[in-house]
Parts: sequence; C-alpha cells; structure tokens
Amino acid sequence: MNAHAIDEVCSFQEHSGALAAFWGDVGRNMGGNMRDIQVSEITETVARLSQEANYYLPEDVLDALKKARRDEEAPRAQKVLDMILLNSEIAAEKQIALCQDTGTTVLFLEIGQDVHLVGGDLTKALAEGVRLGYKEGFLRNSMVTQPFSARLNTGDNTPPIVHTDIVPGEALKITILPKGGGCENMSRLAILRPGDGKKGIIDFTLRTIEESGGNPCPPLIVGVGIGGTAEHVMHLAKKSLLRKVGEHNPDQEVADLEEELLELVNASGIGPQAWGGRSTALAVNIETHPTHITSLPVGVNLQCHSARQKTAVL
Repeated sequence: MNAHAIDEVCSFQEHSGALAAFWGDVGRNMGGNMRDIQVSEITETVARLSQEANYYLPEDVLDALKKARRDEEAPRAQKVLDMILLNSEIAAEKQIALCQDTGTTVLFLEIGQDVHLVGGDLTKALAEGVRLGYKEGFLRNSMVTQPFSARLNTGDNTPPIVHTDIVPGEALKITILPKGGGCENMSRLAILRPGDGKKGIIDFTLRTIEESGGNPCPPLIVGVGIGGTAEHVMHLAKKSLLRKVGEHNPDQEVADLEEELLELVNASGIGPQAWGGRSTALAVNIETHPTHITSLPVGVNLQCHSARQKTAVL
C-alpha cells in the first residue's frame, strides 16, 4: 500500500472514530432517562420466582379455598378441600413443590419503554433463570423437544413460554405462572358466529368444564378470552389467570358475566377433584378485545387449585 493510500485509511479511521463518538454522545443525551438493567439480575429473579411460585400459594387463592371449605356442604368435597389446604401448609413449611407437576414455565414481562437491558441476551437470561430455579429447587423437569416423535426431556424445564408487553416507565415487571399439564390440556378454542352472542359463550364455557371433569384438578380458576383473533383470544384467556381471585373485570357488563358463569359452573355439581359438591370453581376471569365483524372468538384456559404465580418488579 502506498503512502497516499495509508493516509486515506488513517483519515477514514479517524473520521469513523469521531462519528462513533459523536453518535454515542447523542445516544447518551437522548437516552439520558434510560435505566440500565443487567440481564444477570433478571436471571437471578426468575430463578427465585421459579421456586417461590412452586412452594407458596398466593394469599388470595388460599383465602378462596378456605371460603370454599366453609361454604361446602358435601362431605367428600370437604375432605378434598381439607387435604388441599393441608398440602399447601406442608409445601410452605418444608419448601417443597405444591404439586409434582411443576408445569410449563410461563413468563409475563412488562418492560418499561425507558428500560435498557444490558449484559447479555434476554431470552437466554430468562431460560437460565428457569434452569437454575428448577435445578436448585428440586422441581420436576417437564419439557420435551421433538414433541411429535422422540419427546426428549430437555432436562432443565426450559425453554419457558414468554409473553412481553412494552409499557410506559422504567421498571421491568416479571410474573411467573407455572402451568400444569392436567389443566392446560383442557384448554379450548371456538370461533363462534356473532349471532351466538352471550349464550354461545356461556354454553361453550360450561361444556368445556363439564367435559374436563376432574382432569384440570378443581376447584378451578376459569380464564376466558373473548374477541380478538384465534391466537390472541387464547392469550387473553391465559392472561386473565393473573388476576387475583375476587377481582372483577372493570367493565361492569363483563363483571356481570363473570358472576353469572361462576354461579353456573358451581351449580354443575362437579366439585373438588370431581368428587361432587358446589366448589367447582373459585373464580371466573374474563378478558375481552375488539374483534372482526364476522367473528366471535372464545378461548377457555383452566387453572387448577394449585394456582401458582409470583411477581417481582425490577
């Protein structure tokens, strides 16, 4: 390379370095309000939540189970509820899993738009948190690859299912929902005709629960999504399970439907673990979304009595 070419290369490198420094300053000035969160902190948080969610039932669920026991009149149902409550006490005291099926790890993230994730890949950080949490917490590994053929266990309960929402602010909210196979397998989707209306939604939901019987391990929390599209309505049904027991949809029309459905579900006589009684469900949670003029999607996602979830905010 001749001297002229070397000078040009040096000049280009100096110019590129100056540009990089300039745009770096611009980025820092524009993003002055951005908050850095290390992905290692996310890994540690997910590991902790994985164990806590599997050891401790949320207080709202425990309160609902205790109320169901007080109100239940069927002797066999009373015994089942007594065992469920005793099980929760043992799990919390000994820090062991509430249920041997420690579930598919479902993660809901609310990422503030002023958050900057640094130090690595978010997807890998989440998976590492699950891997560590399940290994250190002696929790069962239930995930398999090649789902329609070899069905090989991944050995660490990864990968998790991750749902992400971008929200205002500079916080990161992580909610873990370990979802057992018995209740998840009873999920159902229907694309009803608009004319089927409220009655069609009620009939489909009740039919789903009646056909499920004891498989989803009642008493249940019934998640219902209405509207949107086929994939979004199932997401709504799953997301509705995050709501506390007894906390109704803010839309009064929807809240009234929640109450009506809960009464009808508990009149089915399925009862705790399908042993009869009136405590088939602790709550019905409904989320809705606008939908196409030709469509009425309905999704049902059932949660068992071991309604595990845990949240942390970074």
